[in-house]
Amino acid sequence: MIYDVNLSKSAEKELYKLPKSYYLKIRNAIDNLAENPRPIACLKLTNKGNQYRIRVGVYRIIYSIFDEQLVIDIIAIGHRKDIYK
Repeated sequence: MIYDVNLSKSAEKELYKLPKSYYLKIRNAIDNLAENPRPIACLKLTNKGNQYRIRVGVYRIIYSIFDEQLVIDIIAIGHRKDIYK
């Protein structure tokens, strides 16, 4: 099953602000979510419903999975010191 991956406006803005070295890694991680929405390194966030996060170096990708519609919504992308605020 292949999931559709949607980026929120704020996540898209953050993605384009990233340093080039991290941009490619994060873009690759997002593309991989379409095939495997729950990779081994993902963590379900507590008290956040069906939100998950994956780590890419010092950056985090926060996303929600909707299995019924086969959709993944990327909510936020950011540095680990800022992402949970």
